[in-house]
Amino acid sequence: MKVFYDLHIHSALSPCGDEDMTPNNIVNMSLLKGLDVIAVTDHNSCGNVRAVMGAAAGRILVLPGMEVETTEEVHILCYFPSIKQAEQMEKMIRENRPVIKNRPDIFGRQLYFDTQDRIVGEEETLLVASSGLSIEQVFSYARKIGGIPVPAHIDRTSYSVLSNLGFLPPELQTSAVEITAVNRKTMEKDYQEQYILTSSDAHYLGDISEPVWYMDITTKSEKEILEKLTKKIC
Repeated sequence: MKVFYDLHIHSALSPCGDEDMTPNNIVNMSLLKGLDVIAVTDHNSCGNVRAVMGAAAGRILVLPGMEVETTEEVHILCYFPSIKQAEQMEKMIRENRPVIKNRPDIFGRQLYFDTQDRIVGEEETLLVASSGLSIEQVFSYARKIGGIPVPAHIDRTSYSVLSNLGFLPPELQTSAVEITAVNRKTMEKDYQEQYILTSSDAHYLGDISEPVWYMDITTKSEKEILEKLTKKIC
């Protein structure tokens, strides 16, 4: 079964995300685009994932996730079987990240929503900064609690493992990587040992993926998607 996905979407909790990126807007646009599975991956937080899951209930599968920035300024997408595990990861980040007050006039507001798209809070600590965790720590802790760490947009010239470290550390035993659509064809031959994801990194509703990228799985479930990212099934 082909399951069309976009596993890298930012809500308005990310200061760089448009304020129209509310739970229902994200879900409804994803449905209009023809997607089957999405992940909201805000910077160093999963604070809007519960609301997105509530808005999506029975309509589209939402894989709990977040985009973690390491001390090396490398972005790592982390996906989890449940929201509770994602919240465990966020707790670890909160205990380690530097407390830098957000400047909404510069970076944008960081908004929390309920399932009805009502604003229920605003994050005061700047989320687009280092989590205080190294890349090794992010991989280790995410895996410890059942998550799958995936280096984000590895082909980009900033905030990627290749741009900042120059290579994919073999000791990480990386099972999946994200490559942007523009470079996927030229780079996929170099990452045959990893499962390759291509998602939108959408910060605006119109940027959410069209139904282009898909996984072949037997049932649309968090379990099978995570297994795909560990190459346990083909």
